[in-house]
Amino acid sequence: MQKTHYIPLRALSVAPMLDWSDRHCRYFHRLLSSHAVLYTEMVTTGALLNGDVQRHLGFSPQEHPLALQLGGSSVQDLAVCSKMAEDYGYDEVNLNVGCPSDRVQSGRFGACLMAEPELVAECIAAMQQAVNIPITVKSRIGIDDKDSYEELVNFIGKVAEGGCRTFIIHARKAWLSGLSPKQNRDVPPLRYDVVQQIKQDFPHLEIIINGGISSLEQSIELMQGVDGVMIGREAYHNPYLLAEADRLIYQQDTPVKTREEVVFALLPYIQEQLAAGVRLHSITRHILGLFHSVQGARAWRRHLSTYGPKAGADENVVLQALELVQG
Repeated sequence: MQKTHYIPLRALSVAPMLDWSDRHCRYFHRLLSSHAVLYTEMVTTGALLNGDVQRHLGFSPQEHPLALQLGGSSVQDLAVCSKMAEDYGYDEVNLNVGCPSDRVQSGRFGACLMAEPELVAECIAAMQQAVNIPITVKSRIGIDDKDSYEELVNFIGKVAEGGCRTFIIHARKAWLSGLSPKQNRDVPPLRYDVVQQIKQDFPHLEIIINGGISSLEQSIELMQGVDGVMIGREAYHNPYLLAEADRLIYQQDTPVKTREEVVFALLPYIQEQLAAGVRLHSITRHILGLFHSVQGARAWRRHLSTYGPKAGADENVVLQALELVQG
């Protein structure tokens, strides 16, 4: 069956986040912004080739524009999995060249691939040959002692020769030993200037900046020097910031949903998923931050966290939590 693909407009995107950006989270985020590009959690090629494909690739049509992030380093496997993603209807495939975890390194993918730009370029070329949707790369600005600007330029240049036109760059280098993945999100200093310099030196490429971005105002400021921004943890912990994205980032004259309207818009999805056997907590864990900094936010979180995981919990738990905020 021919799939309809959407053109990702990457002025704003929500980062791939392990254990967070699953299909329920993405559906919720889409209720807040119609245009922000959404990314899956990283899925390894091995998980797709040897595991439950529907579990890893299934999504709701409302999630578009949607990108699949792949982890792997086998040229052939990445090409096969990219075709699987296209057949499923994804709008983009992103190659993870930024994750610093030990588990990822042991599989020879993630940030350690920044030391092998020729291999990454070969992977990109094979992936692009297999599909007609964009193939993008998400990287760091460097790894370990390979953190000079010249080495980053060499990486970008060689991967671009492989056919990549869009680079999402986390503006921190990654330490592959000595720091945990969590520390790698905070400890190495942010260098937005490095990413902005890459855009100046590669004006023909689409350069998206990522790392520590905490507001749409900051996003707009950073976009003066790059093509787009990717927000990660802030979009998860304070998701309502996405509600202004269509107006402020995409210049759309559309009404901004209230938090209450978002809750009611999510209810039919919750009912549909419950009927399919999904537990309520699998959905409500992603909406705990909806009332961030609003009076009643603590009561909202406490009620969902207490009653959402219970057997038989349904949409009434969400409505009860909403009453606590409104009261």
